[in-house]
Amino acid sequence: MPQPRRYPSRHKRRDSYGERLKKHKSSLSPSLLNVAEYIDGHRHAVLGKSALEIARDTGTSDATVIRAIQMLGFDGLLDLKETLEAYLGHTDSPSEKMASTVDVLVEGADSAIDFVLADQANAMAALSSPESRKNLAEAARLAATARRIGFFGIGASGIIAEYAARLFLRSGYLSYTLNRTGISLAEQLLELQEGDVLLMMLHGRPHREAMATIYEAERLQVPIVMVVGKADTVLLKHAAAQIVLPRAKSEHVALHAPALSCVEALMLALTTKDQQRTLSSIDRLIDIRQQIRPSKR
Repeated sequence: MPQPRRYPSRHKRRDSYGERLKKHKSSLSPSLLNVAEYIDGHRHAVLGKSALEIARDTGTSDATVIRAIQMLGFDGLLDLKETLEAYLGHTDSPSEKMASTVDVLVEGADSAIDFVLADQANAMAALSSPESRKNLAEAARLAATARRIGFFGIGASGIIAEYAARLFLRSGYLSYTLNRTGISLAEQLLELQEGDVLLMMLHGRPHREAMATIYEAERLQVPIVMVVGKADTVLLKHAAAQIVLPRAKSEHVALHAPALSCVEALMLALTTKDQQRTLSSIDRLIDIRQQIRPSKR
């Protein structure tokens, strides 16, 4: 019988960037060291940034950014990104995270229930904090005054985005989904227009789809409500409102029920602002359903 594949722990994997930084740190000027340490602390974010954007974040110039990268032994920004992505791609492996999760489920179903409850309790505690309550209220305010509401999510979050759009639409708020990957997302982004508000569910690194959506939203001056898994992500600098739903342990598989709870809480908060709008929409929905499927006599 084949043995299950085992995955090395993170600390045993070679960190090429960390090694180079340690080797050249003493020879870097303060400005170059500032850039190098920023990259070290924001590895995921750097994958989606240009030299100019890194320069803005570090208060330096793009020339200084490139110089710092070259001083660490990289040919340029592309070489750096390939090195980081090679390391981070393994770090974020779904297979590795599932293996890590299964390792702690030693008591079968009981362990699985405890794992889910602990993760949900951790996220719900964050959602119920005064800061999250304030931000949820701000998100509801933004949505109430918007022309339409867009919901962004990729993968499992894309399924929640689609559910959210349907949920808000039936509650009387024009909504749409942005959940495709690759260039197919470009067609969906044509839906985004000035006067909308955008809710983005982001749990991992700032991938290209996320950054393209953020750039388009900012171009159109569309406020972004971000639901994220950690408070120290640079993505939050783009947010008009933010809701942090941390996982109990980031090395384990991501569970998506907290994001679903957040969406439903936002929907209910929104209905309190215009109850008649929601009731009228639901009444209209019932009328249309009866035309499609008449009641039996």
